[in-house]
This record gives sequence, structure tokens and C-alpha cells, in this order.
Amino acid sequence: MAIVDLIMPKMGESIMEATILKWLKNVGDSIELDEPILEIATDKVDSEIPSPVEGKLTEILFKENDIVEVGKVIARLSTEGEDVAPVPSPAVAEKAPSEVPAPAKAQDAPSKEETPSPQVLEMVSQPLAATTIQDFSSSDRFYSPLIKNIASKENISIATLDTIPGSGKDNRLTKKDLLGYLAARSNQASASISHPATNPKPSTAASQPSASSSSSPAKASPAVSVSGGDEIVQMDRMRKMIADHMVMSKHTSPHVTSFVEADVTNIWNWRNANKNKFAESYGAKLTFTPIFMEAVAKAIRDFPGVNVSVQDDKIIMKKDINIGMATALPSGNLIVPVIKNADHLNLAGLARSVNDLADRARVNKLKPDEVQGGTFTLTNVGTFGNVMGTPIINQPQVAIMAVGAIRKKPAVVETEFGDLIAIRYMMFLSLSYDHRVVDGFLGGSFLKRVADYLEGFDHKQTV
Repeated sequence: MAIVDLIMPKMGESIMEATILKWLKNVGDSIELDEPILEIATDKVDSEIPSPVEGKLTEILFKENDIVEVGKVIARLSTEGEDVAPVPSPAVAEKAPSEVPAPAKAQDAPSKEETPSPQVLEMVSQPLAATTIQDFSSSDRFYSPLIKNIASKENISIATLDTIPGSGKDNRLTKKDLLGYLAARSNQASASISHPATNPKPSTAASQPSASSSSSPAKASPAVSVSGGDEIVQMDRMRKMIADHMVMSKHTSPHVTSFVEADVTNIWNWRNANKNKFAESYGAKLTFTPIFMEAVAKAIRDFPGVNVSVQDDKIIMKKDINIGMATALPSGNLIVPVIKNADHLNLAGLARSVNDLADRARVNKLKPDEVQGGTFTLTNVGTFGNVMGTPIINQPQVAIMAVGAIRKKPAVVETEFGDLIAIRYMMFLSLSYDHRVVDGFLGGSFLKRVADYLEGFDHKQTV
């Protein structure tokens, strides 16, 4: 008999942890090769993890709703044959780590994306102290040993800890929450030192925040008045992640939005005349989205400066044109599946991809790779009856375009006999872009080029 360690797989670039949603098998159950063992969730997508071997589930190391780092052993299986090295699920397999640390709660483990102070890094890398300075028994809130150790060494009072919002299960305070508080407190102290006018008499309190100054949270939420008839609804996991992502984007990128109006009469008439024949020929429903994507892909080739990402002071020029499409879910949340190499697909190929991704998104069947790697995003606010919108950039991209509702309007039409007023199908397009790297000329020119491609659509083409 051999014991096989099941490792939490990496579900995409920048994904460092995942939440265990549900165990589909119990200890003692027999498992076939590639049979799903558990369901996990990341900040990108939910997914089932299949078994890498045929055997029996002998041990489960984490409970449902636990947050587990990539690379940790989450379960053990027994199988016939010789012992083998720990392996992740074959569906998302990557090189297994040479050493897998013992299971621990993910909120107590260091994260590569955090940048704590050297003192905190040293603290995390060393074993926890056997005793702590403070007595935490006076608090009703749960704090892990690592949180207690950091709080003691950073001289954070129990009262202060109780006021710091937690992002863990049941509002539990995680290491990330505490490090964020410390970073904010350090910035406040630095600001006080750099502006002596607001602190004319230097003291030790300027360099070391006192217990009283640290007794309030770094950024308090505004007070909300709740009456007896109000209903309080807890955000679900996806809504929390969307909220964090949107706030992060606004903090990261200075947003600018430009608008143009396009005459899409030819597109409207051609689509209505050919949608039935298109479905018969290609087995795909013809919506306006693939037509918009085709125009966007062409415009990106003309203006590649909107198809970039920013890392520190470097601009990363993306060679692939991977267009994400914001898709509304039945829950009311949004997800952004990505059409890879959209510029390589014709209208029929784009239509198939759009329909397939949208359908599977609504039933939670997207693969992790299908929501990764986007370089530009398109969102259709017209589906909600809105004529225009100012979308928030989907980081780490630098631009996102919204298309509004198509409406019949009187418009001036140039003809060989002079200008005429006619009823046309008009649509607003808006582009939000990162003003660090996309100036008004580039953003405005790109958006106008998209409108030009839409207005120049070949309405005489056959299906």
C-alpha cells in the first residue's frame, strides 16, 4: 500500500490560496482516477479538484471553509503500489514542492504579496514565543497565536485589536488584516513627522505611536443608522472579492473616461436579417457582442498602447489580445471570462466563444484558465437598458470599454444630395483608462477607431 498526498493546486497566476467549499468524499470512501474529491474557490473561480490516483481517502487535513495556501497537503489517499511524491490534481498540475509544510490555518501563514516590516518578517520566520506579554482572555474574539505574537511585539492593545475589521471566517482577524493596520499606522506616523506644522513639538510619540493613538482603527467605516425595519444581509464571498478588487483598482489607477456615439444602423439591420441563418450555419446564436469584440480587436491592433499592463515603473506590452467580457450571474454578481487571441477568430468563432463562456459562467462551469490572462475588457451596460457607463478598470489591465443600449434617434446623415435628418440606430461607447500610461490622445483615438469600425461594418457580407 502506498500513501499519496493530495496537494492544494495552483489555480492560476497570482493565486496563492483557495477556500475549501465542500468535501465530496468522506474518509474511507473509494475514489476513481479523476473523480472529484472536493470543491474549492479562489478569488477568480470555483472549481472541483479530481483525484490524481485510484484508491481510498484515508485522511482529510482541512475542514470546509478553511483557507489553504497553494502547495499544502489537504488530504491523503491510499493506493496499491509504491510510495509516490505528493502530487496536485492532474487538471491543474504543476511541479510539486520538494517539501510540504505541516497543515496550518492559511490566515496564520505568510503571504508573498504582503510587504510587512522587517521586524514582522523576522517575527513570522521564527517560532512563536511560548508566552505573550498581554492577557487575551479579556477579549471575546478569537486570535491565533501568530496574531497574539505580532500584537505583543508591536505593542497593540487588546482594545485596538478588537476594533480592527477582520476578513477571515466569522470576521476573524488574519495576519493580512493586522499587517495592513500596521502599514497604515506607520504611514500616519510618517505623515506627522513630514509635516512639522501639525506637530510643532517633536516627541517620542511622533516616532512611536502611543497606546492611546493606536487605540483607534487606521480607517474607520462610516457609521450607519439602522432602523427596526431594515434588513441586514451578509455579503457572500464573491461580492466581498468584487468589492475589494474594485476599491483596489480605484486606488491603483487614476481613471479617465471618454465617450463617443456610433451609428450602428447597418449592424442592427444585418444582424436582424441574418441571425436565423447564422444559427443554422454555425450552430451559434448571433448577438451583438461578437460584432463589438471584432471591432475592439481590430482597434487594439491599431493602438496596442491600450493592451498593456503596469508593473512598478515598467510598461508590459502584451502581444496577445485576450478580451474579457463582463458576464452577469444569476446571483447578481459578475465574472469576466476571457476569449484568448480574439484577433485570430472570425465572427463565427467569436460568436461560439461568447455563447459558450457566457452559458458556462452562469452555471459555474468555467475553468480557472478561462478567467485568467485578460488584456482588455468589454462590458455591455446596454443589456440593462443603460445608455452609457463609466466602468472600473479590471486590474492589471489599463482599459475597459462599455457599450450602451442601441436606440432609435434622429441623426444627421450625409448624402450625395446634402445633409438629411433620418431615424438611425445610435449607441454610446465609453472607455475608462489608466491615465498613468494611457493619455487622452491614445484613449480617445482608440475609442473613435472602435466606433469607425462599427460604422464601417460590411452589411453586404453573407453568412
